[in-house]
Amino acid sequence: MADTKRKSVRAAAAQIAPDLDSADGTTARVLQTIRDAARRGVELIVFPETFVPYYPYFSFVQPPVLQGAAHLQLMERAPSVPGPMTQAVAAAAREAGMVVVLGVNERDHGSLYNTQLVFDADGALLLKRRKITPTYHERMVWGQGDASGLTAVDTRVGRVGALACWEHYNPLARYALMAQHEEIHCAQFPGSLVGQVFADQMGVTIRHHALESGCFVVNATGWLTPEQVRAITPDEKLQGALRGGCHSAIVSPEGKYLAEPLTEGEGLVVADLDLSLIAKRKRMMDSVGHYARPELLSLAIRRESAATTQPLRPAATEVAAASPVAADTPAAMADAPRLPA
Repeated sequence: MADTKRKSVRAAAAQIAPDLDSADGTTARVLQTIRDAARRGVELIVFPETFVPYYPYFSFVQPPVLQGAAHLQLMERAPSVPGPMTQAVAAAAREAGMVVVLGVNERDHGSLYNTQLVFDADGALLLKRRKITPTYHERMVWGQGDASGLTAVDTRVGRVGALACWEHYNPLARYALMAQHEEIHCAQFPGSLVGQVFADQMGVTIRHHALESGCFVVNATGWLTPEQVRAITPDEKLQGALRGGCHSAIVSPEGKYLAEPLTEGEGLVVADLDLSLIAKRKRMMDSVGHYARPELLSLAIRRESAATTQPLRPAATEVAAASPVAADTPAAMADAPRLPA
């Protein structure tokens, strides 16, 4: 649970390269980075989007007809949740006393999902959520998530929420976390993609969310070495699409960078979060409190987990006969599902 007396949190955004040849190799890099961060007193670390085993960069530069082998290889290497990979990360989080936010390609039988995991400092897996809508080329790789994981969770460092990449352009998804009073928002992007325009847009996006939510944002992007870029595609014209787009950064509730963003190479962006800045910002503008107008504008969220099977429900006529529904109320309406209040 959150420590309500905590005044400051040391956070880190990790910008590192995956191991494109081994899922265990990437996991080893995660574990080593946690240990390195612990030596610097880090209490919360955020890793890039689908970092384990690696982001599907191939899907951005290959046409669908050529993706089969790479897609199958990613499925073979993708971890199940829970599983050996999550056990190893949980142990590292517990040993370091660190909250860990990790992006993975989650394999669920014959499907892959863009999944965000939040481990508390005692190693407990507090949250597993799936990206609601994969973006553009990603739809050839991942399935769609649902709102069951669209939740801010209490951790040792505070109330934490997370979104992946262009989910930040879904204002209702962001508002769902804002309404749960997230204190630290963990953002994850792939990095080494699209070019400088991607990094520029990212900076605007995370700073705006910090201001609007009145929270800290810790954003992590991945990194590809020049050798890895060439391994993904030998086409020099396409290699440019796998460079740039890195912007690992930490932003305050006032929209200010707390450390210089990392845009090239590997490293940790580390900053101390003064939690008193949350109240300072929200005193003036609390978008889910005194600045909201719920009688005019509100958000409904369907939190049920998506499922391919549902229990058989009785026909509407049977419900009408068995239920004391008013005579002027349609039986189908009595049987209709309702969104949570």
